[in-house]
Amino acid sequence: MADMGAFREAVTAWAAGGPGGPARELAARLPVRTAVLLEGPSDVAAVSALAAGRGRNLAAEGVCVLPMGGAMSVGRFVHLLGPPGLGLRLTGLCDEAERRYYDRALERAGAAQRGGFFVCAADLEDELIRALGVTRVEELVRAEGDLRALQTFLRQPAQRGRTPQQQLRRFLGTKKGRKIHYGRVLVEALEPDRIPAPLDGLLTSL
Repeated sequence: MADMGAFREAVTAWAAGGPGGPARELAARLPVRTAVLLEGPSDVAAVSALAAGRGRNLAAEGVCVLPMGGAMSVGRFVHLLGPPGLGLRLTGLCDEAERRYYDRALERAGAAQRGGFFVCAADLEDELIRALGVTRVEELVRAEGDLRALQTFLRQPAQRGRTPQQQLRRFLGTKKGRKIHYGRVLVEALEPDRIPAPLDGLLTSL
């Protein structure tokens, strides 16, 4: 039986230069109504955790959450999934520094009025750390068994002069899979009234 995971894989293969037939067929069979475009798997983990916490099954609602493998891929995904391609509603998260790439991609695809991206000041990890506070994030790092790794990281000369928030943000990206893991952990630790505005806005819009 076709599922949203199969559609996600078909779109990823299509964006990498493969055939579009499988994605088109799955889009019609499921059906899919919205594509949430995210930079990478850590963002997917965070969005999925918040949706689960709110009792929502995005796949069952016809929403496909897609990691693009970086912001520079947005033009390709918008072209394939927006009006020139499957005609899906497009939304997602982007960083302020890369917002122009998303705006340009949407404009070129004629999708500017069909969705809307929610902007993080630096990135989603930064938004989550600010929402929780440094002390709470450090508590979560300790609970996850990563305190020694954090302490070792903080002794590095490169971390001198950075704020505790900047240090934690850098730490999350120092080991493969850590950002993905903490994308879920940090979201699950948030109080309902402390959800970062971009993340809350995205889920509310779906």
